[in-house]
Amino acid sequence: MHKIKNLTQKSVQNTMLVLAPIISLLIILFADLDPENQNVTYTFAIAVLMAAWWITEAVPLAVTALIPVVFFPLLGVLDGKTVSAQYFNHVIFLFIGGFLMAFAMEKWNLHRRIALRILILFGVSPGRILMGFMLATTILSMWMSNTATAMMMVPIAFSIILKLEESLGKEKVGKYATGLLLSVAYSASIGGITTLVGTPPNLSLVRISNIIFPEMPEISFGNWFIFALPVAIIVFLAAWLLLYFMYKPKQGWENIDISDFRNEYKQLGNPKPEEKMIAILFSLLIILWIFRSEIRIQSVAIPGWEKFFQYPSFINDGTVAILFSLLLFIIPSGSKKGEKLMDWETANKIPWGIVLLFGGGFALAQGFVESGLSVWFGEQLAGLGSVEPIVLTFANVTLISVLTELTSNVATTEMILPILAGLATVIKLNPLLLMIPATLAASMAFMLPVATPPNAIIFGTNRIRVIDMVKTGFLLNVLSIIIITFVMYFWGTGVFGIDVALFPEWAAGK
Repeated sequence: MHKIKNLTQKSVQNTMLVLAPIISLLIILFADLDPENQNVTYTFAIAVLMAAWWITEAVPLAVTALIPVVFFPLLGVLDGKTVSAQYFNHVIFLFIGGFLMAFAMEKWNLHRRIALRILILFGVSPGRILMGFMLATTILSMWMSNTATAMMMVPIAFSIILKLEESLGKEKVGKYATGLLLSVAYSASIGGITTLVGTPPNLSLVRISNIIFPEMPEISFGNWFIFALPVAIIVFLAAWLLLYFMYKPKQGWENIDISDFRNEYKQLGNPKPEEKMIAILFSLLIILWIFRSEIRIQSVAIPGWEKFFQYPSFINDGTVAILFSLLLFIIPSGSKKGEKLMDWETANKIPWGIVLLFGGGFALAQGFVESGLSVWFGEQLAGLGSVEPIVLTFANVTLISVLTELTSNVATTEMILPILAGLATVIKLNPLLLMIPATLAASMAFMLPVATPPNAIIFGTNRIRVIDMVKTGFLLNVLSIIIITFVMYFWGTGVFGIDVALFPEWAAGK
């Protein structure tokens, strides 16, 4: 079955490798979307090619992301200098800085210590172990890559499952093992939405909205955290309740105690000087990120520390991320002579493919704006202007949630955000009401093994059936769609200063 699926996927990829460029060429030669502006048609043709290759992965995602570097200048949509500049900017530096801090935690095993500490704190009943695992995974994935978090937590989960089966017998553990593994994948995705560095789609939103609406107030790390944390908490609790009641053991547990976790923790030994230093730097980084710029919710405002500098607008979250990255390479190790907290060999694990994928999305967004394709899409969907904003948001979140089950969440976000921006501009709706929920929905992919790397990782343990993932994931997807829609309207509007009935001046400028 698996072999047949791989052959089918390869066949689709080989077909689209040839068919997608032909379709794009036919669009360029025979379509005329805007008779007064041929760049609209050219950009649409490039977008179709990138979307087809991104969805089918006919070539690696990062390679597809390089298409604008070649074809935007050749077709006269954007000059080469402008396109190239999209591939390295402050958002990329924020991403790199976040990864370097995560790598430093991994290098000195601080992440494992944090995870086990949380599990010891919560105890050993089925509900508590599930809660402890989910909380540990969620907290780590707020700052580390979701993939790295899942890869780190799965071996710990497996060791606990084996210990439970050894102590209680396989029958008593039963389907609880499935629920525990699913909890790792789900909470890795849930934790990622909480911070700008937690998952790539969040950073895509920041940069793409800035490209399309240069006058828009900045979405700072602090504002995003204050908005997304309630979403994450509610989805987290929904996931915990769902997993607990669907997979709780039929019989009570005996012969298991907290010492199993404590023994694992003891094997780590006393915290090393490097762990303590990284914990301090990590805490400072979070504080400086959250309180960098002013945080305003309705009439309450907390001033940001950037105001102490002569040019506060020059400072961004990428500045802070790289400051702490530099410190990691400067501060010496406390136990290994001649070593620093971070070395280039470790840092070189940065996923440069994702960096290029970001750049391709940013370049495509710039093309959407400069060519007028974003507005053209909005005009085609203008009939939706009569739909209630909350209904439109709900439909938008549902669409993205379904689409991201089958495609890369970064690619989905970067394809859809410029279209939503154009739609919002035409129907005179605040673009953030569509773009922010869509970004969150891109991370809410719980149904299929191919949907996210954490899903694929737990499926690779051979302890999860696709039917279990689909059954549980479908229910969690539905709950997530409802939660995102309502939290955006009753909390997000206040955090981001959105008036549902008012079209903002910064958007009217386009």
